[in-house]
Amino acid sequence: MPSEQRTPTQETYSDLQAAYDHFNTTLFGGELPPCLITLQRKGPRVMGYYSPGRFIHRAEEDRKTDEIAMSPIFFVRKDDIEALEVLVHEMCHLWQQHFGTPSRTSYHNKEWSQKMQAVGLMPSTTGAPGGKAVGQSMDHYRIVGGQFEAEAQALIDGGFKLCWYDCTARFPIMTPRVPRRNEDGESGEDAGETEEAAPPLSGKRVKFTCPKCEANAWGKGSLQIMCAPCGVVFESAS
Repeated sequence: MPSEQRTPTQETYSDLQAAYDHFNTTLFGGELPPCLITLQRKGPRVMGYYSPGRFIHRAEEDRKTDEIAMSPIFFVRKDDIEALEVLVHEMCHLWQQHFGTPSRTSYHNKEWSQKMQAVGLMPSTTGAPGGKAVGQSMDHYRIVGGQFEAEAQALIDGGFKLCWYDCTARFPIMTPRVPRRNEDGESGEDAGETEEAAPPLSGKRVKFTCPKCEANAWGKGSLQIMCAPCGVVFESAS
């Protein structure tokens, strides 16, 4: 069906399902079971989460399915590859639930970390090289030249695009992170619902202003903030 004839629901969920199917085939050998992909706003710093066995079929109670939730707040980022990173991050949790040994709730263990690296994403508590590769609250960064990067680019080159995002967010939206090379990242030693959190921020609080609508936001000076309604980056007053 042409994109102009699809409803917003069809546009959003059919594209996410197509991305799941693509990565299941190319990164996981097609072994992952189907799951229910949802859009959830759990908080300003939760980009997505995985929850095993969350849904039961109303007419067939012996049928259960896992949930991968994605936050539409972060779809405002111009680089769709970052949303795909979150999807694959959660797919690694789903893989571990069915084929590995998850740790306690929300803990990202060594097995999960190694799977992430195998598919082309480097776990990091800071979202950058030097962060721990296991822990309770985890981000990641893309391995340049890795399998994920190649397959995500192939998907985008084939026409994948997230059409809708949440424009009512009441908190700053970070612009895309710059992908970093996996030159010296090391695996650390030492999954309920398992979240992916946005990386921690640091620095002095400053005022940011949208150059179009003149809306204001306050945050740490290291932030890059986008005005969702205007689609432009806030300017720092500092």
